[in-house]
Amino acid sequence: MDDFKALARRTAEHLPSGASVLEVAPGPGYFALELARLGDYRITGLDISQTLVEIARANAAKARVKVDFRRGNASNMPFADATYDFLFCRAAFKNFSEPTRALQEVHRVLKPGGQALIIDLRRDAPRPLIRQAVNEMNLGLVNRTITKLTFRFMLLKRAYTKSEFEAFISQTKFRDIQIREDLMGLEILLSKDRDTPTSR
Repeated sequence: MDDFKALARRTAEHLPSGASVLEVAPGPGYFALELARLGDYRITGLDISQTLVEIARANAAKARVKVDFRRGNASNMPFADATYDFLFCRAAFKNFSEPTRALQEVHRVLKPGGQALIIDLRRDAPRPLIRQAVNEMNLGLVNRTITKLTFRFMLLKRAYTKSEFEAFISQTKFRDIQIREDLMGLEILLSKDRDTPTSR
């Protein structure tokens, strides 16, 4: 939860009051809920899993914050062109079946001048660092072993490298691109030109 709170604070520092925000693949909705606590934003969460949508809605009701969680596919978002000021996606992009199409949709639903932040694992993250990160999660022996195997045989295999992301992005209308690598992951900040047409 500390990670979600920190990301929400970091995001809120750059958002004006009343900004429209879309989180793609929010899962239980923790980031969106934390952001909703910090300001007067219009926040939507879009997830392909109806079960997770229902869990996120219940969490929002319990937290007494307003977030519109709904079911939908990242490759065909049910939103009009130029709807959102900011889009966020964390630890989920590697699961999208059509990554280029998803990025094209990100561009479409952003307002001119809007930004998208994608945070995810990088496939070429050094394995010793993955093991170290899992060891620092304070898990029991069994869960620690399962988590390491999950990283090795599932999550990292699905993840992308920086060059792969660059190839995907090159097939979109995004031109203002910043990609930051750290030891385990990537942060991709995409800005939509203010004078770029919003049609697909």
